[in-house]
Formats: sequence, structure tokens, C-alpha cells
Amino acid sequence: MVVGNITAQEIDIDTRPLLPRVIDPDLFDDETSIESSLASTRNNNKMSNMKKSNRPDDTALKQQRMVAWQPILDPVWVAAAYLLIGVIFLPLGLTINAQSSDLVEMKIQYDGTPEDGVPYQNCSIAQPFASRSCQLIFTVEEDMEAPVLVHYEMGEFYQNHRKYVQSRDDYQLMGEDQDEFGEMFCAPLDKLTMNGVEQRLSPCGFVANTFFNDVFKLNSATYQMQEKGIAWKLDVDDRFKQPKDFRSEACSSCDDVACSCDSEEWSCTEPWRDDDGTCFLYFYPDDDTTWYLHETYSPVINPIEGVTNEHFIVWMRTAALPTFRKLYGYIEEDIPAGTTLTFDLTANYEVKSFVGQKKLILSTTNWLGGKNDYVGFFFFLVGIICLALGVLFGAKHYFDPRRLGDPKYLKVKEE
Repeated sequence: MVVGNITAQEIDIDTRPLLPRVIDPDLFDDETSIESSLASTRNNNKMSNMKKSNRPDDTALKQQRMVAWQPILDPVWVAAAYLLIGVIFLPLGLTINAQSSDLVEMKIQYDGTPEDGVPYQNCSIAQPFASRSCQLIFTVEEDMEAPVLVHYEMGEFYQNHRKYVQSRDDYQLMGEDQDEFGEMFCAPLDKLTMNGVEQRLSPCGFVANTFFNDVFKLNSATYQMQEKGIAWKLDVDDRFKQPKDFRSEACSSCDDVACSCDSEEWSCTEPWRDDDGTCFLYFYPDDDTTWYLHETYSPVINPIEGVTNEHFIVWMRTAALPTFRKLYGYIEEDIPAGTTLTFDLTANYEVKSFVGQKKLILSTTNWLGGKNDYVGFFFFLVGIICLALGVLFGAKHYFDPRRLGDPKYLKVKEE
């Protein structure tokens, strides 16, 4: 280091205390190297301080200099807005209510504490999987235009509970192998002990393993209830798939010697026969250590469909309220008044333990959906309230106006 014309060596000055502690002066051969290092360190400190700055960029957006417009809500505009909302909502509510009144809906309760005003045909059970057989008989009092929807309704069943909603493994439902996170979400219904042997549940969780398994069959030579096409297309195509190594094969004949589960190629104990009389062989991976859906809910869920069964997919879309309906099927023919419809019921789902209710419902539909008297009523109520407020504020301003400042004196602050 040079001071005037005298170097540090000539006056015997120790320059080490002047250097940053991060620099070891013994590493440098001359004073020039030390000075260049000090300059570099200062520049790095400046750059570091600049990088740490949280100051936003000097733009109109980030410095909040954007041109803005804010309406001035004087009494005239407020009264007019209320009147406009009332004029729109009042006839809209009457229209929705009239459309809902044109729909036909019939319901029968068959389990749980009887509800006032609802026909009751007892088919209650005290234990799950009771397989009690009953008949539910509807007498159609008004013409019902197709499609006629068939719903089941559950009461006092809280599908909206946080722990219940989270208790599922969506990756497992899409056919993927379960990981530790899936087990964590499904616990404690991720494993099951059967005859002293621990087996993994597939699918796991509360939602899948509380599946509604009552069975309804329309007993009619004239009408047929369709049970396909009741679930969302997105769910059917993408969100529910059999395990990735699952395979099945239709037999040419159920009496064929080749139609046998004896081969190690198949995991079945015997071929499964569908309603048309066709037999199927099938293979589920890890069948000896995994308990699958069709094993829990046979014969409601067959081994060929598994988690792709549409009744199961509909159930997996959890409801927001403790009383809810889910679509079971639909009838594609018009049903005239005076027709008697008989449904053969196999009751398997027990609701006595949580004081629940079960109902079967037939209803027509329109562009607004199913029958709902509350939507039209709320539109009508909001329309009445807005009209009343509009008239009240308008009258107040007309008979007893409040002196207001002239808006023309309001100016945007100049920069």
C-alpha cells in the first residue's frame, strides 16, 4: 500500500487489520493483489445489498399508479340498482317456481324413523348385509314424461365430515399401487384382518367401504330401468380404473373345459356369470394379500367391473349435506297416470345404528334439474326485498333529499 511516496514496508505499517477478515493476506504476493481483492469485495457487497432489496420495480402496476374508476353511489343510482334487481329476480323466481311445480315427484320411505307426510313401506334391517327382500309399490298419480329419474335418499348420514371426505386414495382408485401417503389418508381402513391374516383393502378408506349396497330392480314387462350412464363421464373415463395388472376373458361357453379357474393364470375360484349367461375368467394381482371391492360387496359389485361400477362411482362423489340423494337409474319411457310400478328391493344397508333414513324417489326433470321449491322461493324473496328497498330509498330521496357535493369537483390526483 502506498501513502504519498512511502510504501507500507518503508514505514513498517501492518496492513492486515485493514483487510476484511474473510481474506487471508498471506495468500497474496504483492500489495497490488491485495488492493484488487479489496475492490472486488466492495463490489460484491454492493451487489449483494442490491439483490436483497425488496423494493418493487418502478412501474405503474407495481407502484400503484394505475388509472382506476370507482362509481359514486349516490341515492339515485342505489335506488335504481335495487329496483332493477327486484324487477329481474321477482319474475325469475315466479318462473322457476312454476317450472318446479310442473315436475312430478313421488317418494317412499322404507327404513328408519317414519317422516311425516311420506308414505312408509317397512323394509328395515338391523344388521348389514341382511339381504332382506321386499317390494316397493308406486302408484303414478300424474303423467310422468321421460326421463323418469330413480334416486335413493339417505338421511342423517354425514358424508361431509372432514375425516370421512379425506379417507380415500385417489391414485389407488385409478389403478395405481398404493404408497405410504395413501395408507396414511385411509387409516384405519387401509388394512383388514381376515381369519388371522392381514390383508390390504383395495379400495381403502371410509368412503369406499361404506358403499350403499341396497339393490333395486324394476319389476315390469313394459318399462325398463337403465343403470348405465348415471355417473359423470370424467369419473368413468379417467378417475376409476381396475388395478393395472387386472385382466379378464370371456369364455366361449360356460360348459367349456377351458373355462376354468384352475390355471395359475387366473386368480378366480370359479368363473363369474353375468345376466346374459356369459362366463368370465379374471385375474387380480396380489389376490392372496389384498381384499378387493367385489369381495366385500358381492353380488352388488361384480369382479369384472370392480371400482368401475357406476353405482360405486356415484357414491364416491360425497354429498355436502347430511340428507342427500344419489341417482340410481332412469326410465326412458313416458309413464301415464294410473300406472303401478313395483320395485324389487334387496335391503343390505343398515341405518339403525346411526338413526338414519332410506327412501326411494321417482321424479321427472327439466332444464332446471329436479323438483326444488326453495330456489324459486329465494329468488322471489330477494326480488321482493330489493323492490321494497328501492322504493323506500327512492321515496326518501324524493321527499327528504340530502344535499350532496357536486361530483364534477372530484379530480384525479396529478403526479
